[in-house]
Amino acid sequence: MLALLALPALFQAASSGPKFLDVTAAMGLAIGSDNACWVDIDNDGWTDLIAGGYVWRNDHGKRFERREEVGSVVAADFDNDGFVDLFSFSRMKLYHNVGGKKFEEVPLPPLPPTVTRGACWADFDGDGFVDLFIGGYEDWDRDITYPSMVLMNQKGKGFKLSWTQSTYRARGVTACDFNRSGRASVYSSNYRLQPNNLYSLLGDKWADRAGELNVIATSPGFDGGHSIGACWGDFDNCGEFDLFAGNFAHRDDRGDQPKSRFLRNMGAKAGYKFEDLGTCGVFYQESYASPAAGDVCNSGRLDLFFTTVYGIASFKTPNFPVLYRNGGKFKFLDGTPGSGLEKLTPTYQAAFADFENNGSLGLATAGKLFANRGATGNWIEVRLKGDGVKVNRSAIGAQVRLKLGKETLSRQVEAGTGEGNQNDLKLHFGLGSYGGHVNLEVTWPNGKKQVLHHIHTKGIVDIVYPQ
Repeated sequence: MLALLALPALFQAASSGPKFLDVTAAMGLAIGSDNACWVDIDNDGWTDLIAGGYVWRNDHGKRFERREEVGSVVAADFDNDGFVDLFSFSRMKLYHNVGGKKFEEVPLPPLPPTVTRGACWADFDGDGFVDLFIGGYEDWDRDITYPSMVLMNQKGKGFKLSWTQSTYRARGVTACDFNRSGRASVYSSNYRLQPNNLYSLLGDKWADRAGELNVIATSPGFDGGHSIGACWGDFDNCGEFDLFAGNFAHRDDRGDQPKSRFLRNMGAKAGYKFEDLGTCGVFYQESYASPAAGDVCNSGRLDLFFTTVYGIASFKTPNFPVLYRNGGKFKFLDGTPGSGLEKLTPTYQAAFADFENNGSLGLATAGKLFANRGATGNWIEVRLKGDGVKVNRSAIGAQVRLKLGKETLSRQVEAGTGEGNQNDLKLHFGLGSYGGHVNLEVTWPNGKKQVLHHIHTKGIVDIVYPQ
């Protein structure tokens, strides 16, 4: 870990609250409310958007131009040629990025029939190429549980189906090296009151460690919840990645079904087990859906945006997406009033990105694009690039830590969050009122560490895996 900087811990909110502005029409967008994926498709330094089934090219933060139709996707450079590729989980198709100019379908191996609502990329075997985890869902009418599966990357030449399971009905899947092992694990959010899974590749076998590590995300009397999506994030600035598990929760004759909850990573001394902290201020709504984590005010703390499935839930109760502000020590407050995100329509779409390169996180949700006009604190953003040999070019799985005072801010490069969404690969750190230099510690997916000293804030830093 980096040496302690001689700085006060300045994490007070940088403004009275975030101010989001609907710029959908002004940006020329028509994105629908399907899943959103942020990624720079042509390496021009501006994060593009895949939403509503189409690729939308970002023209310097001023307009978006519609391109190919690809469905709902997660993005990573599977062949390490320097351009991000797309896996469409809605179509079960892989699209190769040809020089940032067009996408061409690449054959996949024969796969079992499945219905999926999300996928994620990660390098599970440490060979420098990203692999693919696909969550299998259900056909409720025919009582079919479709298989989840893992496709292992064959050095960028294709994929091999290496594992399937048809016991649990997955919705969102998201990956993280939560225990600093050098290998990412996958958290699967399962529906129908089934226990959630935490899959780790141990040797050559996949093992579910959710029960062992206390991340099932349920309540007494229930095996599991109606989980739809989860997100990883260092919510308490301790340097470890926690989980927020989002649960749809009916009321039934056994009492309230399991609510959404924060699962705190207790670190190495506790064997990287998680403490179930409960709701931490996330108030009850029946039909919560897909969460996304990001520091919307540049305060230094990760906030939470959480969508809903129904506009009107049971008992004629209105449900709306909520922006939760992080008050520190796992205390979350409703920051929706006055934010510009009031009374949004039901949606599974939620993904953050600094699409204007101005140090503030914008949000794609509910078929709209919102620019962030309320993040006035200081900031720094980090773009990572692997060498394509030891580390995948997209640097999926890399982690960056920044220490201020007694707190350590942590971010990871991830390709899949919530239910079928993807945040920007560019990592965003809010710094509150601190404006001095910072040190950055990068942990690459293969475990190699790299430290950069005295980095200027209020800018974007490009870091390449060292030769």
